Amino acid sequence: MGYHETYQAAQNDPEKFWLEAAEAIAWVKKPTRALNDSNAPLYEWYSDGVMNTCYNALDRHVEAGRGDQIAVIHDSPMTQSSHEITYAEMLTRVASLAGALKAKGVGKGDRVLIYMPMIPEALEAMLACARIGAIHSVVFGGFAAHELAVRIDDATPKAIIAASCGLEPGRVIHYKPLIDGAIEIATHKPDFCVIFQREQEVAKIGPRDVDWHAFQYGVDPAACEPMMGSDPLYILYTSGTTGQPKGVIRANGGHAVALHWTMKNIYNVEPGDVFWAASDVGWVVGHSYICYGPLIYGATTIVFEGKPVGTPDAGTFWRVIEQHKVTSFFTAPTAFRAIKREDPEGKLVKDYDLSSLKALYLAGERADSDTIIWAQNQLKVPVIDHWWQTETGYAVAAIPLGLEALPVKLGSPGVPMPGYDVQVLGDDGHPLPNGELGAVVIKLPLPPGTLPGLWNAEDRFKSSYLTAFPGYYETGDAGMIDDDGYIYIMARTDDVINVAGHRLSTGAMEEVLSGHPDVAECAVIGVADALKGQLAFGFLCLNAGCVKDHGEIVAECVQLVREKIGPVAAFKLATVVERLPKTRSGKVLRGTMANIADGTDWKMPATIDDPIILDEITVALRAMGYAGQN
Repeated sequence: MGYHETYQAAQNDPEKFWLEAAEAIAWVKKPTRALNDSNAPLYEWYSDGVMNTCYNALDRHVEAGRGDQIAVIHDSPMTQSSHEITYAEMLTRVASLAGALKAKGVGKGDRVLIYMPMIPEALEAMLACARIGAIHSVVFGGFAAHELAVRIDDATPKAIIAASCGLEPGRVIHYKPLIDGAIEIATHKPDFCVIFQREQEVAKIGPRDVDWHAFQYGVDPAACEPMMGSDPLYILYTSGTTGQPKGVIRANGGHAVALHWTMKNIYNVEPGDVFWAASDVGWVVGHSYICYGPLIYGATTIVFEGKPVGTPDAGTFWRVIEQHKVTSFFTAPTAFRAIKREDPEGKLVKDYDLSSLKALYLAGERADSDTIIWAQNQLKVPVIDHWWQTETGYAVAAIPLGLEALPVKLGSPGVPMPGYDVQVLGDDGHPLPNGELGAVVIKLPLPPGTLPGLWNAEDRFKSSYLTAFPGYYETGDAGMIDDDGYIYIMARTDDVINVAGHRLSTGAMEEVLSGHPDVAECAVIGVADALKGQLAFGFLCLNAGCVKDHGEIVAECVQLVREKIGPVAAFKLATVVERLPKTRSGKVLRGTMANIADGTDWKMPATIDDPIILDEITVALRAMGYAGQN
């Protein structure tokens, strides 16, 4: 079936559709029904099925005779090394670690916090927890002690698994002092910490600590614990830099079924293909498409340690694709904007053999048309923007190449995936006509693999996602749907600004600005204005080697927005900056920029003291716990 037939089948009979999809994974006891709606609006999938996620990711492939296939490739420009691990080797390692955790008293339902850099041991820790039914919570290896302590107190882990250090260009990140500091701050104290010692820094072992290798010695490997389909697999905290972070829960059954389905139908991957998601295990992309998705499907996944741009040059992406024969590549638009900025003419691409690559997928932020066109011209493969969230766990909207190569529409992440009934509502909760900007929502129930709730926070789950539009999941994004059913995500709802009574999307303005030939990337925020309520304020990063007068570029950008969007945008304020403040996953911190800009004595175009603003942003980010933040 093509896309439209498949989507309609899921809409017409979701029970039949998702039970058939569940046949693709291994069950100890097959589910008799897909959806459990007995506690609506809290839904469960495959709640009477029994399975184990680690078994599906490792054991079944080895049992099928594919143990010698490469499961994980670790590529580290930081250590100038690369090595491969087979499925059989991964299974041995994971079972050993799981056995050691079990021997120390960790069992089904216990939480384990994982604080690791981009090394294979991070995946081993996640899979070892899944093997024995422990619920893992991976925290990005870069959060400071306070942010770690908040997550320790919320998840109350029995154990912490950490490395001695992480590596970034030009420096070593000392993990152990951060862990010790977090435990000291936290009210909850874990029973023990497992420390993986790296040769770049050997951490001092304390009374609470055990050595990764030593505590596994002489311990029997663990078998897979049978898990109900609705049992939690992991907790992943959304970026809680202000207030209490939200612990998104992912359940075992629906997660495995959904990710397996996406690997072929969205990403067009075959078992044995090399899939590279250039993200971090601390983020949802790392959970879904570095660890679980590729391994459940039987593909090869790449664990990449380092920043692709600047380690050592903008050709690092191409080197990895050529060296490891990557079939499908997934990264953030931010990364490609940075490469385009360093190599606007794409000279480096020509130095590499990229014939293995079938498609590029972008997600994490809105992909501007200029970046997509640049990537298409350089790579000569489909460039697919797609849209999803930490909460959904996989794509809500995409071009599903494995089902059908639908036309790509610049500015749109594609059409809704099966199981997602996406609608656009006005402030009054009523559907808006096609082409009108409003709140993007998803009709309940959400499909398998999405969040069933928040960790120990049912009321917060309802108030955060289910209350504003009863019967719908509130995405927090603003956008529209066109007559062909393509979704356009224009901005976060908070990024829709009100200029003299007109609701305007900052994302639409960014789309226009990014089309300027000298602009590598940009961000638009709303700042307070006594007359109009809000005004749009643009931050522009220029291509490398651009020598044009900044005031001239600003004037051209102001005129460009006026031509493309109209005088209604009242776009007059813009400045050139060296870089944009970003989270560690590459998302631009527009809210932080807006808060700082509102507290700054800004004036008209090209008169802002850029270093002062950027310095204030940097100070604010450090205070928020982003160690090593750009």
